[in-house]
Amino acid sequence: MTTTSKDVFDALETAKTVLSIEARAILDLIPRLDDSFRKAVGLLESCRGRIVTTGLGKSGIIARKIAATMASTGSPAHFLHPVEAIHGDLGMIAQGDVVVMLSNSGETPELLDLVATLKRLDVSLIALVGNAQSSLGRNADAALNVGVDREACPLGLAPTASTTASLALGDALALTLSQRKGFLVEDFARLHPGGVLGKKFARVGDLMLSGEQVPKVGLDTPMEDVIYEMSRKGLGVTTVVTAEGRLAGLISDGDLRRHLQSDRERILSLKAADCMTPNPVTIDIESLATAALNRMETRKITSLIVTDQSGRLEGVIHLHHLWGTEMI
Repeated sequence: MTTTSKDVFDALETAKTVLSIEARAILDLIPRLDDSFRKAVGLLESCRGRIVTTGLGKSGIIARKIAATMASTGSPAHFLHPVEAIHGDLGMIAQGDVVVMLSNSGETPELLDLVATLKRLDVSLIALVGNAQSSLGRNADAALNVGVDREACPLGLAPTASTTASLALGDALALTLSQRKGFLVEDFARLHPGGVLGKKFARVGDLMLSGEQVPKVGLDTPMEDVIYEMSRKGLGVTTVVTAEGRLAGLISDGDLRRHLQSDRERILSLKAADCMTPNPVTIDIESLATAALNRMETRKITSLIVTDQSGRLEGVIHLHHLWGTEMI
């Protein structure tokens, strides 16, 4: 039987080769970092308008990702397709913007057509190019070399290692800029209100029960009514408050079981104040949901009482309100 190239093909070896080439493409960027990178970060930091990324083909896809990363880390940015730009969408670029162009060759005609227009608009230009001496590289205010020795494609044709290098350097720009701007966890939370990330960074006040949803009884409430309130609100706890609305204590299912075991005959004659746990664990309304989750796990409890600085009851947050907020 004749052996074919398919017979000797080893998928794992090919994959290892691809990953090794792409990893090397990123590592090769490190010794190239110089004052051009510092200048690029400075241009982005001083941007009075928006950051506009652009590129054609696979470079355009990477440019979209770089814009998305910048936007999500505190630097307003959007992608502009170069062909659409020269056919009417140039209005998306304004004086004071900074444009980031991606081109492996540095000779992409559609991008070069934009350069003269950008100069007239007094727009700063950062280029991520495979050849810093290319037409695009020479016309940029800051040219960053993302050239690679070889593509990971076995044919040496499909943009692979070159796009990986561009993406990695784009991330380096975005995150360096974010750090220079003092971007914090709180800022990240504000920009990610939806999905798992949104819940992870949500505030306690966004997830807690409030108003009539909160199980609440007074100090003198008979235990029969306390049990009814706990059952009706379905959290397995009830808060106990003073006449002024300040938190006095908490009664949980565990408290009820302990009292039933020790004094079953008298429990219905007792008041909430007789059965409550004083000074329950509380949390501030502005705390992150992850902080509430960590506190519950540390204390091995399922609910936290939310109070203001004066101790007034504001709400209750239960473990099931925090599902999906684990660190990912």
